Amino acid sequence: MSWSHVDDAWPTRGLSYGADYNPEQWDRATWAEDVRLMTRAGVNLVSLGIFSWGLVEVADGEFDWGWLDEVVDLLAEGGIAIDLATPTAAPPGWLLAAHPEIRPVDHEMRPHWPGARLGWCPSSPVFREYALRVVRALADRYGHRDHVVMWHVSNELGGGNGRCYCDVSAEAFRGWLRRRYGTLDALNDAWGAAFWGHTYRDFAHVLPPRGNNAKNPSLVLDFDRFSSDELLAHYLAERGVLKAVTPQLPVTTNFMVGAEPDVVDYPRWAAHMDIVANDHYTRSADPVPEQDVAFSGDRMRAMTTQRRPWLLMEHSTSAVSWQPRNRAKTRGELIRNSLSHVGHGADGVMFFQWRASRAGAEQFHSAMVPHAGEDTELYRDVCRLGAYLRSLAPVLGSRAPRARVGILFDDEAGWAMAKGVKPNNHLDYGRLVRDWHHAFWRLNASIEVLPPWADLAGHEVVVVPALFLTGDDTAARVAAFAGAGGTVVVSFLSGIVDENDQVRLGGYPGAFRDLLGVRCEEFRPLQEGETFTLDNGWRGTEWTELLRVGEAEVLAGYSGGQLDGRPAVTSRPLPGGGRAVYVSAGLDGDSLLALARSLVAAPTGVPAGVEVLVRRNDEEVFTFFVNHADTDAVLAATGREMLTDRPVDGELHLPAGEVRVVSSAPPGLTTGNGA
Repeated sequence: MSWSHVDDAWPTRGLSYGADYNPEQWDRATWAEDVRLMTRAGVNLVSLGIFSWGLVEVADGEFDWGWLDEVVDLLAEGGIAIDLATPTAAPPGWLLAAHPEIRPVDHEMRPHWPGARLGWCPSSPVFREYALRVVRALADRYGHRDHVVMWHVSNELGGGNGRCYCDVSAEAFRGWLRRRYGTLDALNDAWGAAFWGHTYRDFAHVLPPRGNNAKNPSLVLDFDRFSSDELLAHYLAERGVLKAVTPQLPVTTNFMVGAEPDVVDYPRWAAHMDIVANDHYTRSADPVPEQDVAFSGDRMRAMTTQRRPWLLMEHSTSAVSWQPRNRAKTRGELIRNSLSHVGHGADGVMFFQWRASRAGAEQFHSAMVPHAGEDTELYRDVCRLGAYLRSLAPVLGSRAPRARVGILFDDEAGWAMAKGVKPNNHLDYGRLVRDWHHAFWRLNASIEVLPPWADLAGHEVVVVPALFLTGDDTAARVAAFAGAGGTVVVSFLSGIVDENDQVRLGGYPGAFRDLLGVRCEEFRPLQEGETFTLDNGWRGTEWTELLRVGEAEVLAGYSGGQLDGRPAVTSRPLPGGGRAVYVSAGLDGDSLLALARSLVAAPTGVPAGVEVLVRRNDEEVFTFFVNHADTDAVLAATGREMLTDRPVDGELHLPAGEVRVVSSAPPGLTTGNGA
């Protein structure tokens, strides 16, 4: 097996480094200063023109390219490559005034007013026509410039127009349903439409899930799927124009992948990206933001079948501007976050944005150049990060080894679980999955957060947390993995409904019941403040079940309460040497950690708070040591430390809050990913 990334050309010669660049906010004197500061910081790539539509197409069919020509030339002179954006995230005022019907409409049938981003309906043929015209004009003018190295379609698709309920969308939804189901009988059966007398006799009677009334969850789920597909269709239309003009250039768009279900189904979009790119921002209230970085990276790395390197298109140098209390990053956090993303498989680190804005909705969002200018600790850290990334140039194209632990995550399951008609509507799908990730991450176990259709071979453990919606093919793939000798761990609220959001009858957890050798008769969700204890000392809250055991062994049972003596955690040994573990209880973090430790041995000699990540190619192994703790650490390592360019002979000193990357010859260290 070759570990080198040779199937696609990366847009920069080394690791990509830069930001969204919005020169239209500044005068020409600042443009020249920007190029000087970019060169000093080591910037080699900027995303340009994201919100520029109204500034290049100043009226219907009337283009003024002068200012953009100047900026493109300046960047070329500075040796800075361009990820050129199609400007369709920001329809111009003249278009919105002439065609107000392109605006998206919310579920109460209120149109979005101009002033925000992505103010267009994905199903609008009028918008599509104007959008493709400006895309073609942009591609014709700049697509063959040597330093235009990549196309960036729109911006954060779905992050403002993820759902549109207008009449145009309604008609498109009906067309989507006809293609999916073929007949009304099939539609009525899939939706269980007989409930409340909602049987349809004409496709024309089907409407999007408008209003605040209780909605058929199967209808809502299909509307979520439709909405994702409509935005993907728009991306593909823009991509088609770009590829017709510049077939040699990679095309992408920036995802927003984190620990929550995505606004659209990015894992199902990934196959259409030449380079998979992501925007990721930590939250001020997050108690473990470094694990959120890891979770996002572990998802991104698993987006493609070959675990190809991906691009961090946006993150923040420090505080963002859209949270209730916008926390500034601590000393060293900018670099730790950035290099953690690289350790998790990113071949580029970019920010929003290059220069902090004086005006506008994000005027207090941090940037590579803050309001205080270059004589700041933040800009000095930006320059230090640029130097680090240059030192890490050999990492380009390397890949992480197959992770020991695979955790299934599916947007459709998250959408289905979020409909507000579940036994415990305080349970959050993303949090439940992240809790399991946190347990293995604390052990420094390598993890991939996988879509349910991923190849599971090569993992030691596959975790199925709260996979509420589970198709037959997914259940069969999980069972085959366990039958081949792997360990499967299934949590409560998995396998409950099929792909149409209909309950699987016969007892929970429907799709996995036979594999696990258990049968749940009734959910017993706990009320606020209630807790439970198991007979092995594990504790938890929020969820319990009345469980019957068939072919499984009981690992832990309830101690006290109505379920005293009843099974809570079970394990079924399988003939091929595998086993299937069921966790029917809402275990707390320490209990999940104890369970994870029983499944995967933690590496020795790694202090708490140190994250160890591995990438490799055919010639070198790159081991990233990220110290999230406030104390220095000493670890066993041998090779050359790349950031300080010093030899490491058996012992690596890792200062508090710092990162070190050791290069060694294979087999090298393959400790894992986590902290």
